[in-house]
Amino acid sequence: MIRITPWFERSFPVGQLPIGAFPSVLERFRGTPLRARALIEGLSPELIKRRDGEAWSMLEHIGHLLDLEELGELRFKDYIDKSATLSVADLKNRKTHEANYNGMDANEVLERFVIAREDLVIKFDALDEAHVARTALHPRLKQPMRMIDWLYFMSEHDDHHLAKMREMRHLWTAL
Repeated sequence: MIRITPWFERSFPVGQLPIGAFPSVLERFRGTPLRARALIEGLSPELIKRRDGEAWSMLEHIGHLLDLEELGELRFKDYIDKSATLSVADLKNRKTHEANYNGMDANEVLERFVIAREDLVIKFDALDEAHVARTALHPRLKQPMRMIDWLYFMSEHDDHHLAKMREMRHLWTAL
């Protein structure tokens, strides 16, 4: 299996997507909760909550994506308000580490993620081309991003965590 590149080692193309790609990128973003559900479907709660050392469990990955919906809402507002810089993320992921997702029911966490993601998707659905082309500085990457670039970035982040979950599913079910 190919090793997944650590998230903070990744770089992202900015300014390369045409505005007309926005509906497709949004569709990808919209589908993350369903793809997460498919990855844990049929697995026992023990496997969904199983950790490999200090690495997050599959459920903790879903919880992390849920936690980031709040940042997504803040950054969406940043673009709407024409802020120069996007809101800063907690790079230590304290919220996820403190949430105790493994003590929760997987379906409940997933349902909360579905609802939060749909709330954000509804806002994206209402945008026009001028909104999607707006630019703000991404604080960690230190580069300006159009809203479409930021949506692509978030979709890549989602897929990074889904790939980690698939890797775990493969490992846990092969034993």
